[in-house]
Amino acid sequence: MTITNRWLLPEGVEEILPAKAIQLEQLSRTIIDLLTTWGYEFVIPPMIEYVESLLTGTGEDLDLKTFKLIDQLSGRLMGIRADITPQVARIDAHILKRDTPTRLCYLGSVLHARPSKSGETRSPLQVGAELYGHAGVASDIEIVKLMLATLKQAGINQTYIDLGHIGIFRTLSSQSSLTAEQQAAVFEALQRKAKDELKSLYKSWNVTDDSSNALLELVNLNGDVSVLTEAEKLFKTLSPEVVNYIAEVKTLADSIKDQSDVAINIDLAELRGYHYHTGMVYTAFVPGHGEGIAFGGRYDDIGSAFGRARPATGFSTDVKSLLNLQSTEENNVKGIFAPVSDDASLQKKINELRALGEIVVQELQGQQATANEMNCDQQLAQEKGEWVIKKIN
Repeated sequence: MTITNRWLLPEGVEEILPAKAIQLEQLSRTIIDLLTTWGYEFVIPPMIEYVESLLTGTGEDLDLKTFKLIDQLSGRLMGIRADITPQVARIDAHILKRDTPTRLCYLGSVLHARPSKSGETRSPLQVGAELYGHAGVASDIEIVKLMLATLKQAGINQTYIDLGHIGIFRTLSSQSSLTAEQQAAVFEALQRKAKDELKSLYKSWNVTDDSSNALLELVNLNGDVSVLTEAEKLFKTLSPEVVNYIAEVKTLADSIKDQSDVAINIDLAELRGYHYHTGMVYTAFVPGHGEGIAFGGRYDDIGSAFGRARPATGFSTDVKSLLNLQSTEENNVKGIFAPVSDDASLQKKINELRALGEIVVQELQGQQATANEMNCDQQLAQEKGEWVIKKIN
């Protein structure tokens, strides 16, 4: 690295400058305030943990995203968190150990060893909410409504939400005649909605059983809520368990269908977080952006890895992404310029203004910069023995 590029940041790692940094902080604060009004208690998990704890219960989903290093005190392998959700699950199961439903929220930076796609940040500012200890659809409904309220708090007034259910694929796979290797191939093709490829695979495998063929039909079960009626007819005689899962999705969709600023899409082939989630999954989108901006779902199995299985559901989003989606103009708040002076009454006036939340920039001895150059459009001037605020022309 030469003197001309030694200040370059790693790819996908960015810094936030004035005045955007204060906007990010303010947005973060308003979101946490919103979550706490819903009864979610704020927790701050550590940035780094031993890998055995950090990756417990997350399967393969986070392993490749996690930076790993050796702890020079213990010699053990540590990881920098790539997702805060597993840490909060550990806090609920291993530290709090409550028997009642527990609501927790969090805010913090995470670090990804590699981006999901080119150009994506590797250092999101993750905020989220998790609800533990309730297995019914009511907790999923609360989380989805809270996710939508969070987006609205961030100034996002039109949202598209995709609803799916991991249990449908899991159940049909377990009932099918497909081998583990064949199930993996079907899973991968479903993610790409590659129906022709799936048909070719089924033909080469000579697949004929109903459950396997039902997996093939998942590609088509994508659209508005009428898809759920079609799915109920398709699976009615095949699997009562799958029909129950469809009913859960319908109940969730019905709970938000009257929100005029939310469009609902059903995708029963959505398998995001398959190795992590166990039930309903939901993703929020905004018009004009192909990638999701908020993600959630049920993950009932993770608590067992910490010695205490608890039903769990939650959502998370990146505050940096939410700020970038806001249509507001840059907030360049100007201050009040105070001159150099030993006058005690001036310092008293400065302290009073700062206590009221005003920005007061005091001139330094020998300073050459003007008040305008210091981003001030007002100044303190002495009139008749009193310090008053005057507009700078």
